Amino acid sequence: MKIVIIEDEKPAAGKLQKALQKAGPDNQVIALLYSLKEATEWMAQNPSPDLLFMDVELTDGNSLTLFERVNIRCPVIFTTAYDEYWQAAFEHNGIDYLLKPIHQEKLEKALAKFESMRTYFTSRFRQLESYQQEAETTGYRRRFLVKRGPDYQSVPAEDIAYFYATHKLVCMVTREGQKFILDQSLTDIEKQVDPSKFYRVNRKYLVQLSAVLRMRSYPKSRLLLDISPPMDEEVLISQENVSAFKEWISR
Repeated sequence: MKIVIIEDEKPAAGKLQKALQKAGPDNQVIALLYSLKEATEWMAQNPSPDLLFMDVELTDGNSLTLFERVNIRCPVIFTTAYDEYWQAAFEHNGIDYLLKPIHQEKLEKALAKFESMRTYFTSRFRQLESYQQEAETTGYRRRFLVKRGPDYQSVPAEDIAYFYATHKLVCMVTREGQKFILDQSLTDIEKQVDPSKFYRVNRKYLVQLSAVLRMRSYPKSRLLLDISPPMDEEVLISQENVSAFKEWISR
């Protein structure tokens, strides 16, 4: 792991470097930066490290202004003698806030937290990348990655009963009745799913063929669908769309 330390006190920087090496042989400190000016120049000219340790109050200014000068993409563990900056720290890539003097145990807990987060997000990124490659190969989405609380869940397209729009949100409903909120429009989702399996029955519903249990005639030459899981409202197909729907469902 490549680490950069921004600390204006050289003895403190050296002590932190030794503590990091003690915490793990793979912890490689690639730069010790002793001022805001030096940090600005280094960050602008070099690739982002894996992790940044940053003191807040430096001799030539507050290190939080560094975020206004250069693009910092890596996580930051703040190291400071002041406790009033913690809120601003977590608004600027902060994943932990260590008060000086820094104890080895707390440092190692902060590193473990970083490793846990890195492992989690690396796994999710690879999963999303796999889904994207799959979509490019097949042309249609086979799975949807959805979030429930802190967890992610992969839902195969064949397990989805329907999508429906409500209050400017789109909800995905599985065969088992689970509901998930998606951050895409119904029109965008319609373009991603296999049209031989999903049909946009009206402006509000995108339904999978297997979710249609029954079709009934309805006033004004419309169709009423019984879908599973059932909805509290009627799912109707307009007169103009009935012929196209019957042709699709007969294929």
